[in-house]
Amino acid sequence: MFVRNVFKSASSQFVLGITVGLVVSFIFTGYNYSTTVFAKNKESVAEFRHTSGRRIGISNVPETHEQQLNNAEQEHERAHRQLDTEIGKSPEKIIKFVDEHKHHDDDHVAKDLAKKVRVLCWVMTSPNTLQKKARVVKETWGKRCNVMLFFSSVSNSTFPVIGLNVSEGREHLTAKTMQAFYYIYQHHLNDADWFMKTDDDTYVIVENLRYFLSSQNSSRPVFFGHHFKTIVKQGYYSGGGGYVLSKEALTRFGIKGKNDSKLCRTDGGAEDAVMGICMQNLGVKTGNSTDSLGRTRFHCFDPETHLFGGFPDWYYHYDANGVKKGIDSISDYAISFHYVPFVIKFSFKHVLFCFSRRVSTV
Repeated sequence: MFVRNVFKSASSQFVLGITVGLVVSFIFTGYNYSTTVFAKNKESVAEFRHTSGRRIGISNVPETHEQQLNNAEQEHERAHRQLDTEIGKSPEKIIKFVDEHKHHDDDHVAKDLAKKVRVLCWVMTSPNTLQKKARVVKETWGKRCNVMLFFSSVSNSTFPVIGLNVSEGREHLTAKTMQAFYYIYQHHLNDADWFMKTDDDTYVIVENLRYFLSSQNSSRPVFFGHHFKTIVKQGYYSGGGGYVLSKEALTRFGIKGKNDSKLCRTDGGAEDAVMGICMQNLGVKTGNSTDSLGRTRFHCFDPETHLFGGFPDWYYHYDANGVKKGIDSISDYAISFHYVPFVIKFSFKHVLFCFSRRVSTV
């Protein structure tokens, strides 16, 4: 009996040691990744702040509201370009994978919500990233949406993407967004209750999105996302972090916004900020998507950044919820993460399972 107890104790200690070692290894690896990726970005942002001579909302010379808005939009656009350059780089290697892994959890809640809370997801992509990024979205989380659409500047014979009459380039992202939402209003308004826009390097846990939206009313003029507090009076949502419009919000856009450039700009400017101004002009309100503990659901960076920090300086002036890092700052029912490298999206769906608890079936 004594030998048996000693053996059981030794076995328990061995298992515990292995578990602790794996956890420490994961944290150390994530920390190294986060600090390495953002070191160069911080240098770029610091250089940008030095040359611009001011931060958002800080000026020694009185400016009109229009001048402040234009300056804020320009600085916003500059910051996003830097992020795309420094963080959004992806290797050229394409990994083939099969997304057929099945968990043995009780997923009846997720299946029931899929019938009650209908979500249309649409992804903004381009000819250069169609196969590298959009394809991965289609083969992973995109399958969980009730309706999944991809929009680009041109159609593709081998991929179900809708071509818009828009030139490529960041300066035309607003036109892409406006035309895509109008297309959805014309062809899919009654196919869903909620309509979510994301980029092709965004990962969405659709089950958690439905779980959150199940407590919301799609007949109200409201939209949700990662809340930024600059530029627009009521704030707006990060385009990369993804934002979701209620059916009423999309209806107002389709009836009034698309046909009135005074309410909704047709092109130019920072796409997500312009959309925020459009929604405000249409009487669509920004909604609170944090959980009961004040933790965030939508995220404009990847999981490592929100876990370990390393945020660029501009972010501290934009985030409406107060910049935080660590597992306690992220909701157990997290919905989205941006700048997720496409080559590891197939494994991120398992890593992100720790944020999804019982609702998600990733």
